[in-house]
Amino acid sequence: MIVIHSEEHRLQAGRSELNDGQLVPCYEKPARADIVRARIEAVELGPIVEPTRHGIGPLERVHDAGYLTFLRTAWDDWVEEHGADIDALPLNWVAPGMSRRRVPRSIDGRLGFYSFDAGTPITAGTWRAATAAADSALTGADRLRAGERSAFALCRPPGHHAGHAFYGGYCFLNNAAIAAQSLRDGGAARVAVLDVDYHHGNGTQEIFWERGDVLFVSIHADPADEFPYFCGHADETGAGAGEGANLNLTLPWGTDWDRYAQALAAAAARIRAFGADALVLSLGADTYGGDPISRFRLLSEDFLRMGAGIAAIGLPTLFVMEGGYAVDDLGVNVANVLTGFEQG
Repeated sequence: MIVIHSEEHRLQAGRSELNDGQLVPCYEKPARADIVRARIEAVELGPIVEPTRHGIGPLERVHDAGYLTFLRTAWDDWVEEHGADIDALPLNWVAPGMSRRRVPRSIDGRLGFYSFDAGTPITAGTWRAATAAADSALTGADRLRAGERSAFALCRPPGHHAGHAFYGGYCFLNNAAIAAQSLRDGGAARVAVLDVDYHHGNGTQEIFWERGDVLFVSIHADPADEFPYFCGHADETGAGAGEGANLNLTLPWGTDWDRYAQALAAAAARIRAFGADALVLSLGADTYGGDPISRFRLLSEDFLRMGAGIAAIGLPTLFVMEGGYAVDDLGVNVANVLTGFEQG
């Protein structure tokens, strides 16, 4: 399996995030990608290549142009206002009933306008790291179009919480959505996105909410209990042309493999029925029982079974790295999914 990865991921290295009322070291850190890469090399999963640069065009197919300009310039604007000694974190957000008609002039206002949490710091290297991650996903899509059965975009920062014009949940550009759109633009009539991260892929859902050509399926912790809280419920099925092209499979805290496998089988059946030409897999390994910010109970060997279940769908598949914060075990768990797929 070809693996696409950029060392520019290191440029996103936030100092802290707000969690449980405290500023704590960021869970989403460079060591995550480093340990996944090391494990891939150890098991000789496949060659590791640098991404091809694709420019701003594919990003604009998914994200608002004004939002992209904000991401590109936010750090410089922050430094001008606050200096470079602290990361850029928002202070306040738009509440229901407050206007989103005007983008604020102040960088503090724009941070709150475009974000939805205080856990996603913007740093000096955020834009370069995020665009390198998107290029990794786009290069993986290129490989599928060229006839590869599978590819793994080892993206960092992750992307599935980023929407058309908002960021949060450690995500700035929606790598999976960008890749899915690229596959559509490259000739695929229908594309499925399957998100197996512990948290709902709210950004991906928002981007494709009114689209009938891209199926979004997410298996995740019940948002009544878990981040991102405000979407990801089972009754959210899409709107307009996208009605019926959104499936949320919610699971309770404590879910083990037996229960998870039932949801994966339901997801696979829905994807087969959709008739997709390709599959983009948002690969979060934070369903692991040892993850510090999640509450499922999957074991490392269960990720082999997950990979085999994804292979059984029978589609060319692009894996796109998302979450997973049990850093010491992350490499094993991610490599197990990919190995299970290869052997499936």
